[in-house]
Amino acid sequence: MRNVLITGGTGYLGRALARRLLHFTDVERICVLSRGEYAQAMMRSEFESTLAILNPAARMRWFIGDVRDLDRMCRAMQGVDTVIHTAALKRVEVGEYNPTEMVHTNVHGAINVVRAAELAGVKRVVGISSDKACEPVNCYGATKLTMEKLFLAASTDEGEGGPSFSVCRYGNVAGSTGSVIPTWRAIIKSGGTARMTDPECTRFWMRLDQAVDLVMWTTRQMRGGETVVPILPVYRLGDLAEAMGVRFTATGMGAGEKHDETMIAPHESADFRLLEPYLVRGGWGVYGCRPVGIQKVTPRRMSVEDLRTALREVA
Repeated sequence: MRNVLITGGTGYLGRALARRLLHFTDVERICVLSRGEYAQAMMRSEFESTLAILNPAARMRWFIGDVRDLDRMCRAMQGVDTVIHTAALKRVEVGEYNPTEMVHTNVHGAINVVRAAELAGVKRVVGISSDKACEPVNCYGATKLTMEKLFLAASTDEGEGGPSFSVCRYGNVAGSTGSVIPTWRAIIKSGGTARMTDPECTRFWMRLDQAVDLVMWTTRQMRGGETVVPILPVYRLGDLAEAMGVRFTATGMGAGEKHDETMIAPHESADFRLLEPYLVRGGWGVYGCRPVGIQKVTPRRMSVEDLRTALREVA
């Protein structure tokens, strides 16, 4: 893993991945591909001022481009051995009212990543998926599930001579851009009242460093064809509101929303193996590891006090 490309590299996860990669002495070049020139300029300035000792000015490359553009993807992947594909349209409500645009980015973009990796001779590609790809009920989840299928099929099609493709599936990262925690903190600061679908809804809790650990582990260990899932606790939205001290009104379920997110569907459970702290399906992970029944992946429920403690670690 000497030359790495991160699609959507100026996003919340992309920035954290780039920061972690700079600490690996064997990583010589980190390429950031994204659409926003301002976001790239801000990231570049931040990294070169706060991480100067790691020499980001010499080790990082910056590409303005879109995963919808195959030619640009091919150009960005020249000389790259590892691709981490984080670029996506992610907001559920955006996908419900703009499904064509979400398909163009999340599905056609994934096809372009696969094709460009083949043409450029990339060794390994890791796709970042979502818990919403598990038994999807919205356009975002459906496009992420399709991305998973495309990557895993590509790994089979390529054989020994082509790129290896694997997938990481997990929930929203606590504190990520546009997520509930920064949104509610802004509402608390303004003295307003938050809107919540249903206080009984449950979501997974994952810290940013855990998300980066998952992607790095997969990138280092993958042989191709794996789906890697972390073992995460869940929380009630009502408990999170209590832990944060935010007033709220319940609005009912919106278009495309799930009451309870899941990471592994019942029909998938028998195919996963335990490689602590992860569950792995397919690829090399099926060998020498015990099966995990669905009862073994029931997540731990976080208490209000657990959430108060966890929130102290979220910037």
